[in-house]
Amino acid sequence: MTTAGVWHPVALSASIEPGSSAGTHIDGKEFVVWRDNSGAPHVWEDRCPHRGMKLSFGFVRGDHIACLYHGWQYDTAGQCRYIPAHPELDVPGSIRVPVFQTVEVAGMIWVATEPTESAPPAPQEAGETVSVRSVFFDAAVDAVLAAIETTPSRPFSDEAAASVLRQIDGRLYALTVGNDRLLLGLHSLSGERTALHVVIAGPAARYAGKGQAHFLAWTAELRHRIETQPATAVAA
Repeated sequence: MTTAGVWHPVALSASIEPGSSAGTHIDGKEFVVWRDNSGAPHVWEDRCPHRGMKLSFGFVRGDHIACLYHGWQYDTAGQCRYIPAHPELDVPGSIRVPVFQTVEVAGMIWVATEPTESAPPAPQEAGETVSVRSVFFDAAVDAVLAAIETTPSRPFSDEAAASVLRQIDGRLYALTVGNDRLLLGLHSLSGERTALHVVIAGPAARYAGKGQAHFLAWTAELRHRIETQPATAVAA
């Protein structure tokens, strides 16, 4: 699977609170995921243009993110707006961070790593969701998909029904388990490392608490299968 032309899920929406940031990778490249204080998500290259410090180590102030090293502040367009050592400086427009088109869909934050004008339509999935967890594997995306298809899921509301996995859009998958439905975001961190972002499609009134714990146990079984069996067996 390649990076070009694909939307990537990089975090659960619930994992990135307003005024916070986190670092991640997509196919080996470093990105920062952050929310400004209004709650809008942003995904950028994780590097301050000044000395290369990771912006994910910095801090969010209002609608700016600041580098930890020298405090250079960048607005939501990636433009540097303030340099503490030179507070009166009209910062040149050339000092900016590469930013990427970002959306929230299916309880996850997604980024298009292609320029805005060439990015395909973002994944579409409406409705309320409940976060379960993000799981990290030392395995490629295809091996994780194969393990999902062969790891029995325990229905939450209908013990007699089978599980059905299908691709919705790009890296977004749906796993139907009885009368319940999980949304799975496949996130390629590198060639041999994958993150799986898992949410329940449904209202918190029904799934928060017991439902989350139930499907959390399923993610533990999935990880155990991948970590304890040879790659050839997982992909079989």
